[in-house]
Amino acid sequence: MTTDLHDQSGLAALDGLLSHTTTQGVPTLYTAGSGNEVTAGLFFRVGRADETLATAGITHLVEHLALHRLGLSDLHYNGTTANAYTLFHVTGSEEEVVTYLNSVCAGLRDLPMDRLETEKEILRTEAASRGSGPSSPLALWRYGAQGYGLSSYNELGTWGLTPDRVRHWAETRFTRDNAVLWITSDRVPEGLDLSLPAGTRSPAPAATSALPVTPAYIHGDDGQVVLTAVLPRSTAASVFADVLGRALFQDLRQEGGYSYTAEADYSPRDAEFATLTAYADSLPKKQDAVVGGFVDTLARLRAGRIEQSELDSVRGKLLKMYDAPDLGAASLPSYALSLLLGHRILSPEQHRAELEAVTVADLHEVARRTWDGALLQVPGRGVDWAGFTLAPQYSPAAVTGTRHASLEDDQVTLVIGTEGVTLTTPKGPVTVRYDACAAMTTRPDGARALTGHDGFAVTVEPTLFEGITAERVAALDAAVPAESVVPMPAREPEQIPQPRKRTPEPAGKRRTADGWGWAALAVLLAVLAVAWACLGVYLIVDRIDDGRIPPITGTLGIIALELALLRWTGTANKRRKLARG
Repeated sequence: MTTDLHDQSGLAALDGLLSHTTTQGVPTLYTAGSGNEVTAGLFFRVGRADETLATAGITHLVEHLALHRLGLSDLHYNGTTANAYTLFHVTGSEEEVVTYLNSVCAGLRDLPMDRLETEKEILRTEAASRGSGPSSPLALWRYGAQGYGLSSYNELGTWGLTPDRVRHWAETRFTRDNAVLWITSDRVPEGLDLSLPAGTRSPAPAATSALPVTPAYIHGDDGQVVLTAVLPRSTAASVFADVLGRALFQDLRQEGGYSYTAEADYSPRDAEFATLTAYADSLPKKQDAVVGGFVDTLARLRAGRIEQSELDSVRGKLLKMYDAPDLGAASLPSYALSLLLGHRILSPEQHRAELEAVTVADLHEVARRTWDGALLQVPGRGVDWAGFTLAPQYSPAAVTGTRHASLEDDQVTLVIGTEGVTLTTPKGPVTVRYDACAAMTTRPDGARALTGHDGFAVTVEPTLFEGITAERVAALDAAVPAESVVPMPAREPEQIPQPRKRTPEPAGKRRTADGWGWAALAVLLAVLAVAWACLGVYLIVDRIDDGRIPPITGTLGIIALELALLRWTGTANKRRKLARG
């Protein structure tokens, strides 16, 4: 069951815990906190998963522009752009909170476009310094280069977004009908000006899939084992995440001594589903043991070997949160997010009852779902032995078109066709179709980098392949949808890749290797010549002993093959001597 943003009846379960109203069309949740300061948050149902790869970063850019007018301040405030939402939050006096929220909404109504290029540069700098977490690649492999998978990618939109496109995004996504406000106060402060354009509520984007089968695995960095699984949101699933985290900690750290950190987390993705993430670290020499222990722990839970004491311990910890003196204020952000996403609203009493009702059998079912939908990132060797399938490393098909040989590798060819591009390799093709191209970056020097919705990518570098003329590049540009094209700045000459010089094998080494090869062939032929001579003599003598005359054709055939073997042996021996100099 979902809750409409403007249907206040859905919040009746929270009566007595917090209050709810609308402020200039924005649904508002509020209740007093214990401190002297006020904390507030303004949620919008728009995030990275709503973007495309070509416009990635547009939501983050709007967030930065909306906050610019605040400038330097002693306020504790910030903005956050997540997969499914954007949050502006602040802590301060009531007057400071009002000033902040009014400034944010004023900024959203009239973005300072003179700051656009500067904020783009700031976002690129922020991304370069932020780095990526251990689970970053998993979203790409699970969802592809779209929707929830975009969290694995750089914000390409910071290069090509125009003022009109950014302004339109703000006008259509950052609206009063797509927002929820929460405040730790016993009343809605006076003086708030949340004037925002009318719009429509945007449901969270539907999930895509780049995995044909699960459970699956990918190879990752040394020292890290990470698992993700998508589960229906439920109290049992959130409890299982804690049970799994404790089991990993006990098995991998306390008993095995393989890991320092071993944990699990449960995070809502949208109204209906959540992501379970489990992680364990290791030293390189202990990686195999950690992978084995990690899989064994999950397999134990999947098999239903979960102790009642494990459930009771986690349930007791979770129930303690209802003893907090500021339960209402502490719960405001999660209730506001549930309202924003359309997730069901449970009172503390209802949630407590669901916690009390969770059984070991419920956890067993969640463990089974976790295993069935798992994507595991492992260092070193694979985990096929555990029933996991390696995620697709190559495309299922190649396109046809003009072929351009690699100037670095004789076994690699770039194919530019009317339907897409393919990089053929000895292990398989990598294909990006134009009608499924998430983004194509372009360089003035002719380089093109295409990424498909499935996450596969092909780079076209004219300097690295034969025959990629300006005409071929122009044909490529005409085939890719304009909304997927991201112009990139010119590269310095030293940044343009050049073919690696192929280092010839040393002549002496090559001659030695060739000599051994001819020697082995000469020995083999000599052995065959001796064996054939012995067999021929035996056959001829055997017939004479039986009083029969050997057939002339058979005898001549034996002699002819023997002479050929001797001749081939001599030739191989001569080649051996020449190869060794």
